[in-house]
Amino acid sequence: MTSARPVYDARWIGPHGIGRFAAQVRSRLTGEYEDLAGAAPVSARGLAQLQQLTFARAGRPRLFVSPGFAAPLGWRGPVVLTLHDLMHLDVQGEAGRGVRSYYERVVRPAIRRAPLTLTMSQHAKGRIVAWSGVDGSRVLVVGNGVDASYTPHGPVHEPGYPYVLYVGNHKPHKNLPVLLRAMTDPGLRELHLVMTGAPDPVTMRAAVDLGLGERVHPAGLIPEAQLPSYYRGSQVVAMPSRYEGFGLPLLEAMACGVPAVGGDVTAVPEIAGDGALLVDPRDMDAVAQALVAAVHDTAVRDRLAVAGPRRAARFDWDVVGRSVDRALRSIDVP
Repeated sequence: MTSARPVYDARWIGPHGIGRFAAQVRSRLTGEYEDLAGAAPVSARGLAQLQQLTFARAGRPRLFVSPGFAAPLGWRGPVVLTLHDLMHLDVQGEAGRGVRSYYERVVRPAIRRAPLTLTMSQHAKGRIVAWSGVDGSRVLVVGNGVDASYTPHGPVHEPGYPYVLYVGNHKPHKNLPVLLRAMTDPGLRELHLVMTGAPDPVTMRAAVDLGLGERVHPAGLIPEAQLPSYYRGSQVVAMPSRYEGFGLPLLEAMACGVPAVGGDVTAVPEIAGDGALLVDPRDMDAVAQALVAAVHDTAVRDRLAVAGPRRAARFDWDVVGRSVDRALRSIDVP
């Protein structure tokens, strides 16, 4: 590469899945990078800042690296984007017309020009290749990792009641209506549901309609330093998603030795392996039965307490970071 420093879009770093990937990878890149700071990368202001960067750096070609999907139009030099999945296109109601148009008009052309695109799973890679038409050799699966703090040993969150834990946003693909209905199963009547995120009106209204109002607890944004204790304190972690490009919360639960229940679709089986109970996320009864087994069946709990950490140990941030760094260093900048 030339002596001009490559640019890393550090605006993606934050308390969410992509943000965690962005931070972990950035901390492991070798060489000198210029970190791009500013507004949220896919906000109107953030996209405008990205274009201002393009005009301001119109001289010597440089490498632009993004841990997300926002691409700088007209950038002189290679661009490497990270597509964690194609959920915005594949799941109805996940994104509006503007986001879908951005994928078609900006993201796809950028991927077709790019020397390399990063992604999280073989499932996501397959969808990216089919959608973009690029050769599979130009899409690299780097995955996610599990921080060393996610272990069976450590502080335990104790709210005063046994609980099922849900970690994630409340978007359509997360399948929360099915999870709420599953919580009405008699085998779960003693358990509460702790959910990360703000108490969105639709979810809370559905909980009240199902008679779960006093058993559903929005936990807000849990600081990452405290999140392992929430996993360890739970009876089971539920993630019955209809679509995942990876499924990091399930993996973190497994690392903590906690029984986890996920959907048997998209990338989840590839990531979870035998370390979690996987069921059809469209089948409320199957979700409920898996949760009941994870809570009450000693043999299931004992098996997952061993299989979960063993499987999660295969996903290491150092390996992810080295893989990304090695790939970026191999890119030729004119």
